[in-house]
Amino acid sequence: MPQPPSAASRDKPAVRDRGDACPGALRLHAADDGYLARVRIPGGLLTTAQAAVLGLAADRFGDGHLELTSRGNVQLRGLADGCGAGLAELLDGAGLLPAPGHERVRNVVASPLGGPLLVHRVRELDRLLCASARATGLSGRFLFALDDGRGDVAALDPDVTVLGSGDRVLVRLGAAAGAVEVAAGDAPRAALLAAEYFLDAVDAAGTRAWRVAELPDGHALHDGEFALRLAAAGIGADRLPEVAWPHAQPPRPGAHGDALCVLPPLGRLGSAQWRALADVADAAGGGLRVTPWRSVVLPGAAALGPADGRAALEAAGLVTGPGGPWQTVTACTGRPGCAKSLADVRADARAVVTQDHSAAALPVHWSGCARRCGHPRGTAWVDLVATPDGYELDGRPTPFADLAAALTAARTTTPPASQ
Repeated sequence: MPQPPSAASRDKPAVRDRGDACPGALRLHAADDGYLARVRIPGGLLTTAQAAVLGLAADRFGDGHLELTSRGNVQLRGLADGCGAGLAELLDGAGLLPAPGHERVRNVVASPLGGPLLVHRVRELDRLLCASARATGLSGRFLFALDDGRGDVAALDPDVTVLGSGDRVLVRLGAAAGAVEVAAGDAPRAALLAAEYFLDAVDAAGTRAWRVAELPDGHALHDGEFALRLAAAGIGADRLPEVAWPHAQPPRPGAHGDALCVLPPLGRLGSAQWRALADVADAAGGGLRVTPWRSVVLPGAAALGPADGRAALEAAGLVTGPGGPWQTVTACTGRPGCAKSLADVRADARAVVTQDHSAAALPVHWSGCARRCGHPRGTAWVDLVATPDGYELDGRPTPFADLAAALTAARTTTPPASQ
């Protein structure tokens, strides 16, 4: 089984020497295949009408595809120069740009199988974010996680975590061992106050830190100071110096109660596939939930008949059940979309993955360069990176002809805790 996050991180805190250039729906990014727009979807929550608009935007302005990101957002690629105003108007009409000045800071992931109370919490945090002038100072990388207590999104290295589904919930700052406990109704406001505490620490340090982990020594966030700030805002909080944080696997493709988890291979869908998802979501009446694991959960869809549910999605080339070669394979954009990439990693993954007959105990991520964009969070993973001389698998040069066998071996071997 994948290891808990403490045994899996390969990231080092970054030192920022420039401003945040993270793309958004209004700030488009110039890529090798055209412009890119990243549409924030707080909690991954989409209505079927909003999903239809995203599909329309992909066809009207882009290359006809939609990409799911590791933060549960949606990207449009291949956008033409000069399409920004038309795209913004379309998204705004669907309620996908409620606060243009805040659109890049609406980075909220949530347990995709969570119930109505969690959905309400997501909506309230997003409302508070969009109403806060201070929140515009957050980077496009700062991440909120609203976890219903199972420990799925809490494992994604968030900057602020709200965990629990009862009357009292925990609020955690970065990767702290402890947390503060607040009333569930105060959780969204407490999460925003945590972000404002971070911004105050950034100002005091005089740095360009984008994430809590990037704060320099002497300016780290502390539970005690956070509890005092909450009290000053009228929020009662109890400090817990150490918490046994849960860790749960993300939902696999298939039924989870009445919900159906659907996986697009490599997190990329054509607009026809996207419309198939939206049609099933419409029939189920529960909307769509884009997950940080590049899948989509459709509440209520598991109870539909074959013609309105799984069969229609499978006919569209989507994965609706456990097993199969795609459920633990991810890749960055690669060529031709990224100028830094040294390989067409998606094409290479498609050529190799069907030859990999492992039990897929560990996920594998294909990276076009050493930046490893979009790699898995909260779990150990097999690291496949393109170099000028070919691929390296967990740091070892591996001929392309040998990749399938090497991947099978790597994915069924538990890595050491220090990896």
